[in-house]
Amino acid sequence: MNTRFRRIAVTVAAAAVLPLALSACSNGSGSSAESHSAGKASPSASAAGMGGSSGASSSEEPFGPACSTVPEDGAGSFDGMAKDPVATAASNNPALSTLVTAVEKAGLADTLNNAENITVFAPTNDAFAKIPKATLDKVLNDKAQLTKILTYHVVGQKLTPKDLENGSFDTLEKSKLTTSGSGESYTVNDSAKVVCGNVKTANANVYIIDTVLMPGS
Repeated sequence: MNTRFRRIAVTVAAAAVLPLALSACSNGSGSSAESHSAGKASPSASAAGMGGSSGASSSEEPFGPACSTVPEDGAGSFDGMAKDPVATAASNNPALSTLVTAVEKAGLADTLNNAENITVFAPTNDAFAKIPKATLDKVLNDKAQLTKILTYHVVGQKLTPKDLENGSFDTLEKSKLTTSGSGESYTVNDSAKVVCGNVKTANANVYIIDTVLMPGS
């Protein structure tokens, strides 16, 4: 899906609260991770990294089994996504079309695109498919609940794979998520596995996950 939504109107509540939360979160606790544009990887390089090469490569390149489904060129490729802000980049990845729809319904596209130095844990279409359809449809039509869930997937700093080895991070939703793992195998909240990690966009590091994260009530 190549739907692009560069100028989606953000709701008044999101516009008033979320940018402030982003700023506060970026200065909060947790390890501070620097991002380097030199870390952008070509599909061929990432494929080599996925083949079980030295752990050093995973610190710079995308890794994980689902990375092989990313287009080799164009806006949806690793190089293409690195040029766009995160919501726009996600809209060019067919595996994230349900997430893109959710972001659009919540009116969060501009907020995510305009944020600086964030990490997004991005559930795949298959992750959303694990949720019963009736439940998912209800959430997609409840903007407040949808915003709560989506912002729980965003951390206000760029996280490297090293940061994920044993981490606890404040999310934009105001509660914490935890990460664990090593090498090219990481888990979020002991439930969601990273299936394509360390994907770079113009303003975010993205870790594509196989399960939707749910904040506490």
